[in-house]
Amino acid sequence: MPGRGRGRLSVAGLLCYRRGVPARLCYRLRRHTRRKDERRSLSETDYIRLLDGAHQLLKDRLIVVWDRLNAHVSKAMKALVAEREWLTVVLLPGYAPDLNLLS
Repeated sequence: MPGRGRGRLSVAGLLCYRRGVPARLCYRLRRHTRRKDERRSLSETDYIRLLDGAHQLLKDRLIVVWDRLNAHVSKAMKALVAEREWLTVVLLPGYAPDLNLLS
């Protein structure tokens, strides 16, 4: 069917900093082709693979600051994070107007 497109693309990325080393961008892509039983967003597994890849690249501990996206705070993600001693996750508060720099 003309004009329908090829689905959509989801992207998750990390900007990784390490003292004395140039910043690096690590990312994970997921293409959605609009198939009936296909997941339409990144899963916990996609996010943890991104973190594992960044850990292998940097060869150091990671501190990740996350919003409260469902995949970031799910039971499955908490279990995956708990298995990784090199990973520290800090969740942003649900509401923090004092952090708004535009006001």
